[in-house]
Amino acid sequence: MSVSPSINVAVIGASGYSGIELLRILLSHPNVRLSAVTSRQNAGKALTEVLPQFAGYPGGASDLVFSSPTIDELVASGVEVAFLALPHGVAAEFAVPLVKAGVRVIDLSADFRLSDPAVYEEFYGQAHPAPDLLASAVYGLPEIYASEIHRAQLIASPGCYPTSILLPLIPLLRSGLIDPSTIVVTSMSGVSGAGRKEAVPLLYAECNESVRPYGLPKHRHLSEIEQELSVSASSPVKITFVPHLVPITQGICTTTTAKLTSRFSDVSQIEGVMKALYRDQPFVRLLGEGGYPDTRHVRQTNFVDIGWHHDERTGRIVLTSAEDNLWKGASGQAVQSLNIVNGWPQTLGLL
Repeated sequence: MSVSPSINVAVIGASGYSGIELLRILLSHPNVRLSAVTSRQNAGKALTEVLPQFAGYPGGASDLVFSSPTIDELVASGVEVAFLALPHGVAAEFAVPLVKAGVRVIDLSADFRLSDPAVYEEFYGQAHPAPDLLASAVYGLPEIYASEIHRAQLIASPGCYPTSILLPLIPLLRSGLIDPSTIVVTSMSGVSGAGRKEAVPLLYAECNESVRPYGLPKHRHLSEIEQELSVSASSPVKITFVPHLVPITQGICTTTTAKLTSRFSDVSQIEGVMKALYRDQPFVRLLGEGGYPDTRHVRQTNFVDIGWHHDERTGRIVLTSAEDNLWKGASGQAVQSLNIVNGWPQTLGLL
């Protein structure tokens, strides 16, 4: 394989959990030159002063300094790809001028995941900050939209919960093996999914030895989950989604059940449609009938593990998945899209 010249990459919002994992991956990526890391709070401080875990890393980590540059300064520095690891609403403030300047943008926020600005306002409680860009944004789920990602200038990287839910369900919806109206999802996420912020409910003493549901009945991620399930089913889909906070740092474990349709005749069909869609996808590991995904096995990797069980007694399929919410659910998946954009192997810098 010929090695492409390094491209200049910026991480905007590099001090949150997703930003930190982006740095971890990009500093070791063979085809990337990390030319800018931004943080308004830490501007002027050396990267290794704020994040000493990166001392000794390759990629010039010891020379990097957090900055708070203007858009013009970022463009003038030669940045070719900008990762936005920012809250929703804020990300659009950077995406709009960067896209206008010709910079490729991979946005880890929710600002460009939804095609309908009215749905964004319904779920995020504010008018969409840049509705004119929605039509050109590509939903960055690499296993489903690789060709669109390769051509895109603005990529909306999926949320962590949606990734763990969509990948097991999409093959079954496309094949008509499940009834969309019967889908029920329960997910459990590590505390890092709530972001790197000070909040009493997220303190160690509040989370340790405790499990609790939250975000009911209308978690924000439902919007993009239902959007993408509706595309796969070719009709509107609404689901029940119950997220839980569990006392681990990283990881999501999801269990999804749905009623099987008359098209289902044998459990081997499940494996058939899964393999047909994912056999050439390097980060989807199919554990098969009876498989039990484990967050320990995907931590700090870009893999998603998927298993399933046929419940003959109820006529339902039970789908299970596990991923690292900060890797396959955020930063790793965003870098996977970077690789696709540039025509590199999807695994580059991620294995």
